[in-house]
Parts: sequence; C-alpha cells; structure tokens
Amino acid sequence: MATVTYLANPVVSIGAASGSAVNLTDQCKSVTLTQNVEALESTAFGSNGRRYVAGLQNHQCVLRFLMSYATSETYATLQPLVGTQLYVSVKPSSGADSATNPKFELSETYFDSLTVVNATIGELSEVEITLQGGALAIDTTP
Repeated sequence: MATVTYLANPVVSIGAASGSAVNLTDQCKSVTLTQNVEALESTAFGSNGRRYVAGLQNHQCVLRFLMSYATSETYATLQPLVGTQLYVSVKPSSGADSATNPKFELSETYFDSLTVVNATIGELSEVEITLQGGALAIDTTP
C-alpha cells in the first residue's frame, strides 16, 4: 500500500472578497477548516432506527496568527473585517492548484470577534479567530 508523507505548510489568504484577500501565510501558525453539513432528523413512524438527511452547510475555519500591528499584517488586515462576512482560502502547499493540492475557498463566512491584545511575558503574541458558516468551494484547476 502506498503512503504519502504530508508536511503541513499551507497558504492562507483572507479578506473582504477573493480579489481583495491578503496573504497572511507568514503570520499564520495553524489552520483548521472543517466541512460540515447539519443533520436533519427524518425518522418517521415505522422506522427501525433514526434517519437523517442533509441540512444546511455550517462550515468552520479556525486560524491562529502571530499578532503583528505593522501595516498590512495581522491586526491591520483583520480588525476592519470584524462583524462582516469575508473570504478565506487555504491550500495545503504553495504549489499550483491540483487534485493533490486543492484550494479550499470559504466565502461569506462570518467573523464575529478579534482579540486585539494577547500578551504574556517572554512569549510571542498570538490570536485565534473562528469563522462560521459560508459557502465552501474546492478548486483543483491550475
């Protein structure tokens, strides 16, 4: 059986729309993008067990960034987006989009809060944001 070693080095861009997205890869420490479709119970009389059908999509993206207040870095990019729907794209690596390096694009995902200061003596400042909902597209074309 063939195995593939995958070393995480994703590319992360975020913004108000795909055309205005800022590449924050150099500030991002981790990303978790979860594809989720809510389960709606469709069990009826006579069923021998619970049954479910697909409901609405409810994706989630959690990103952890090193905090930087410099122009076009973490704070300057994220702060104006709080309380809005935004766009985020994540690719497993910097290569061209392909079946083995798909670009996951989450559009109209809601960004509700940003920790503006998270400081501990002797440590780098980091912030974690959570994006909820939106439409997920998967691009495999170069």
